[in-house]
Amino acid sequence: MSRAELDALERQFTARDPDARLMLQIRDDVPGAFEAMVARYQDRLVGVLYHIVGNFEEAEDLSQDVFLRVYRTRKAYRPRAKFSTWLFTIANNLAINHARGKGRKPLKTVGSDAGADGSVDEAPVLNVASREGTASAQMRKVELSEIVREALQGLNEDQKMAVLLSKFEEMSYAEIGAVMNRSPAAIKSLLSRARNQLRERLEPYLALESPPTRGAGG
Repeated sequence: MSRAELDALERQFTARDPDARLMLQIRDDVPGAFEAMVARYQDRLVGVLYHIVGNFEEAEDLSQDVFLRVYRTRKAYRPRAKFSTWLFTIANNLAINHARGKGRKPLKTVGSDAGADGSVDEAPVLNVASREGTASAQMRKVELSEIVREALQGLNEDQKMAVLLSKFEEMSYAEIGAVMNRSPAAIKSLLSRARNQLRERLEPYLALESPPTRGAGG
């Protein structure tokens, strides 16, 4: 690809992706640009990484590693894809290396990360519809969130990352494929298998949650 074609591709991505424009400001050392990017993506990265590694503190550490890598490589940045795709490619590679290096950690439950002041860091969870408005409904929602989280941990690493990018980041098959270095068709198949596994794990509980139907003579 010629330099002119590369420049045209860069203009194309920056024109439609404000995060790519922000990254170019980081590349050019514009004050406050890096902090703005961290503020925009930190919670999103931690949310995805938490479900991959199963430990909130490790997810935070990995997110900081992602930002550090972004900052260190900022001068070489060229928009060749959506910024979020590039960022989560880095996150995916770091998560894979983490899993290979340490193995999977036990999943912490909500409330197990209480700080010295008694506060609790609650990690993001996959939203599952439940009835609202009563204390019992709220308790069912928390309980179901834990079950969803445990079901997610039963997936392999590739399935988990694909589901999280689809759920949290609303990425297309092509975008997830770019992150995971797979074809869109392979991602579609991966997600289909993952969703089927999740459905099988969750179906018994969801059946219990369904309200009984009344007969015609109710």
